[in-house]
Amino acid sequence: MLSEDVLFLPVIELAKRIRAQRLSPVELTESYLERSRDVGPNLNAYATLTPELALKQAHAAEKEIAAGKYRGPLHGIPYAAKDLLAVKGYPTTWGAKPYIDQRFDYDATVIRKLESAGAVLLGKAAMIELAGGMGYRYASASASGPAKNPWNTDYWTCGSSSGSAAITGAGLAAFAIGTETWGSIICPAGFCGLSGLRPTYGRVSRYGAMALSYTMDKIGPIARSADDCDLVLKAISGHDSRDLGSLPESSAKYTGAEGANGRLRMGWLVNQWKEISPDVNTAAMAARQVLEKSASVHLSNVSLPEGPWEAAAGVIISVEGASAFRKLIESGRVAELNDPLGQIGGYMNEEISAGDFILAQRIRTVLQSKMDELFTKVDVLATPSLPVTASKLDANLDLALTFADPIGGIGNFCGLPAISVPCGFGQYGLPVSLQFIGRTLDDAKVVQAARVFQAQTDWHKKHPKLS
Repeated sequence: MLSEDVLFLPVIELAKRIRAQRLSPVELTESYLERSRDVGPNLNAYATLTPELALKQAHAAEKEIAAGKYRGPLHGIPYAAKDLLAVKGYPTTWGAKPYIDQRFDYDATVIRKLESAGAVLLGKAAMIELAGGMGYRYASASASGPAKNPWNTDYWTCGSSSGSAAITGAGLAAFAIGTETWGSIICPAGFCGLSGLRPTYGRVSRYGAMALSYTMDKIGPIARSADDCDLVLKAISGHDSRDLGSLPESSAKYTGAEGANGRLRMGWLVNQWKEISPDVNTAAMAARQVLEKSASVHLSNVSLPEGPWEAAAGVIISVEGASAFRKLIESGRVAELNDPLGQIGGYMNEEISAGDFILAQRIRTVLQSKMDELFTKVDVLATPSLPVTASKLDANLDLALTFADPIGGIGNFCGLPAISVPCGFGQYGLPVSLQFIGRTLDDAKVVQAARVFQAQTDWHKKHPKLS
């Protein structure tokens, strides 16, 4: 098996070696598969491994590259996909016992796009049941068990993309695909010291993905660096007529952050976290100093608009989730979910009135206008990704993660792009992270901000030591 030094390399470096034929896609795939079999079960990282498919794709990539038919920087790169993305012939369980035997006879658009780019699918990442669509209080709300944080296995990875972060963080794949409706890319990337990119809503097709909230679901990469996220988003973005929320091709296609130059006007959010743990604050203030000293950034303090944004966003998710899982709720099989809250959450969501839902949509329009106004003053916003480090694996999340998250609600309510990148460590050796948020379709500026920070720090190059 290849050494950890190789398996923890960023995609951009693995791609250079593969293209120069100094690294075999087959050997890389075999090494990740072996590590996934050895380490993955201890972390509850995977729902399903797909070794036959992975080796078939790896051998094909190796032959093509040797013949001079190089498809690009993801050619021969092994990855994992969250288990709400359909992969033909393999289980797609949505992390939930009622769907444990579910299979589809087609591939999700994201899977097809990555196959077209030459990427190698190692397996399906474990996830929170139904991406948290019925609500949940415990990390054990998953058919695969609670995903463990590679930095300290007594702690959780966070969010519904819990397995995607465990896989990338533990060096079981070069990157993973996650999804976010509210926090499920930013939080796991933040808790696990990774780079996680939430694209603009509608930029990445959701065809073949489980629906939770039709107007808020987004698909994006969890990787080792902003550069890696940039590469993956370029491959998976674009219009898809089979997703009614898909943007037109001229808007949907992401061409990368290479053209994002010039000095960034960055707004440091002063009213995002009402309380922040001392270890997180220390790392965040050190990160702010790095940004203040950068010639590429003009940093100023800014405030988010005040309003019932989180409550309104929560109404949208609850109502759309109840609609998406109506059959499960009405059949009573929702009682098969692991989490006690999940077993009753759907019934609670069905009681939300149409009037409340319409009011929430009107509030969304007001908020979008207010955020547009804020982005006339700055290019990107910056704030710690979370006000705490990772929660304990057995914690009641209603007690452990009680903080309000205005920018999480606002960002997802308005479909704004964001990226989380590591910026230090807090107590118990757990990562601390910083997030950058941009205006709709300004994904490149978000990546640019992260690149500026990562060019001056090496937090993204650190990885846990796992046997």
